[in-house]
Amino acid sequence: MAANEDYYSLLGVEKGASEEELKKAYRKKAVQYHPDKNPGDKQAEEMFKKVSEAYEVLKDPQKRAAYDRYGHAAFTQGGGAGPRGPGGMGGGGFHDPFDIFREVFGQQGGGMGGGGIFDQMFGGGGGGSERDGADLRYDLEITLEEAAKGVEKEISFRRLHACERCHGSGAEPGSKKVVCPTCRGAGQIRRSGGIITFAQTCPTCGGAGQKIEKACTACRGEGRTPQSAKVNVRIPPGVDNGTRLRSSGNGEAGLAGGQDGDLYIVLNVKQHELFERQDDDLFCEIPIKFTLATLGGTLEVPTLFGKATVKVPAGTQSGTTFRLRGKGMPSLRQRGHQGDQLVRVHVEVPTKLTGEQEKLLKEFARVSGDADHPTSESWFAKAKKFF
Repeated sequence: MAANEDYYSLLGVEKGASEEELKKAYRKKAVQYHPDKNPGDKQAEEMFKKVSEAYEVLKDPQKRAAYDRYGHAAFTQGGGAGPRGPGGMGGGGFHDPFDIFREVFGQQGGGMGGGGIFDQMFGGGGGGSERDGADLRYDLEITLEEAAKGVEKEISFRRLHACERCHGSGAEPGSKKVVCPTCRGAGQIRRSGGIITFAQTCPTCGGAGQKIEKACTACRGEGRTPQSAKVNVRIPPGVDNGTRLRSSGNGEAGLAGGQDGDLYIVLNVKQHELFERQDDDLFCEIPIKFTLATLGGTLEVPTLFGKATVKVPAGTQSGTTFRLRGKGMPSLRQRGHQGDQLVRVHVEVPTKLTGEQEKLLKEFARVSGDADHPTSESWFAKAKKFF
């Protein structure tokens, strides 16, 4: 296996994935790439081997700890043994990918190109019709304050739940499953087309080889019914637009013993009237009086975590930005880190003056020489060559 093919990425899980999450991810990938589903596809066959190898390592706590610490080097010469060689972690090397498949799905038989397991599971050999439930998406809008501090929300939605009357079997209580009369338990029917015989999934039982004697009156044999559901979602501090949270097992119910899907909550943070977010920093613009900008002083500013004080030096110009350390957003990626709040001041020029104010300003202009030189001397020095 190439050194850049990360085991977690192959299975499509996060590094901290639980044992159940690893198993569910492997089930999906193994079914997707199984050679019986992709006859003659060497690329799919190779991917089947790779995801099986990844799952074999990550499901074992000892192998997983070694992999997290040393990466693929833990299974090469000097770190144990080659990926396909004897020894390996614990002296057992890597197993046949079909052994891993049989272990997870609990089936017998099957091999490379030999049908068996895959046909039994998915309609080729009279096995069960187990199917995992679909994942669901829920879009949730929260405020910037909630994103900064974290919050717990209760959400309501509709999902397919295992039928309470038949407990997901699809059969009316007291009824039973009987051998399918169409395929006689084979799960397939064969049709002749001249010298060629075609095998097709049985349309009556869907390849299960069995048929419900009497369908459940509540779910009509589906095994699932639509129901309202409520879930409490804990939203951690620091989330942003598009952050996706997973609620395991709260998607659609599985069929015939299949695993329930997951619920994915996609967050949308509402635009704030004061603050603009950029990564973990927050920006805001505050108007100040020209007297404060000229004479200096202190300015009280709002933050998402209360009020803070900014010291404004005398002679502060419009557009000056002050930084409040640690008053921004908590970081999701770096635990314990918090962004800053940047405060840009805008100096307000009064539009209406009283007679006394106008008199005092004119006196200030006279004393300062502003009446004769209304522009800045430095700017005038640069511009006078154009006059």
